[in-house]
Amino acid sequence: MSRLTVEVPGPLALVEDLGRHGLAHLGVPGSGALDRGALGLANRLVGNPDGAAGLEILMGGFRARFDMETWFAVTGAWGGVTLNGHRIAPYTAARADAGSVLELAPAERGARYLLAVRGGIDEPAELGSRSRDTLSAIGPAPVAEGRVLEIGAAPAASVPLLDREAAFPPPAGAAILALLPGPRADWFTDAARATLFDAIWRLSGQADRVGARLDGPSLERQVTGELASEATVPGSIQVAGDGRPTILLADRPVTGGYPVIAIISPSSLDAVAQLRPGQEVRFRHA
Repeated sequence: MSRLTVEVPGPLALVEDLGRHGLAHLGVPGSGALDRGALGLANRLVGNPDGAAGLEILMGGFRARFDMETWFAVTGAWGGVTLNGHRIAPYTAARADAGSVLELAPAERGARYLLAVRGGIDEPAELGSRSRDTLSAIGPAPVAEGRVLEIGAAPAASVPLLDREAAFPPPAGAAILALLPGPRADWFTDAARATLFDAIWRLSGQADRVGARLDGPSLERQVTGELASEATVPGSIQVAGDGRPTILLADRPVTGGYPVIAIISPSSLDAVAQLRPGQEVRFRHA
């Protein structure tokens, strides 16, 4: 059995796959990697199925040791990736010998690295997924210093020479996100709906896997009554009583009590995972 020993986990390292599905009626959100595209790419680079469990590593500062020879790939955030002190290219597959030490420097662009190891992280599944849900505390505990992670059996597929899709690092400047109409857009004034697209927003310091609060102008409601709890989907932009919007993410509650003015298109949702506090956000119509 291959193992990965985490010597320094950084601010937050979580085991994540593509999440839990079909359990919202039981109050269980989907969870899973915030940047699903980056996880899928890392897995394909080492010959895994897209949904194999990997590590989602917040902002870097991570070090781990491979106990046996294996292949790995790092995608998502862009920064210094070294193996035994030698710089290796991100977004490519690399082979580690037994005893090799992998280090991820603090991210220069983006916020979350995704690390895939050939065979996947073989932690016990809970409710059909190996993902950590930080709100409900379901799934493998956050990775602590000294944690030994089991790696599954190598898949039948070989390590490909090239991936089928071009990969680009997260943008350092403004992130342009596509929006779909929300179910309660009519609860807001015409001016508020226009402001959503015209304003320059910035990611606040209040951002995690549950939701990301945006700093910017207040969005005025024209319907001021109470709203019964309603189902939410990833990317829902709900607006609290103070008029500030919050993007709900993978570990969100399955219901919310604030009106949803818009929903981030699935094609733009991965980009939210790589936003950094203070980074500029602009919206466009999907």
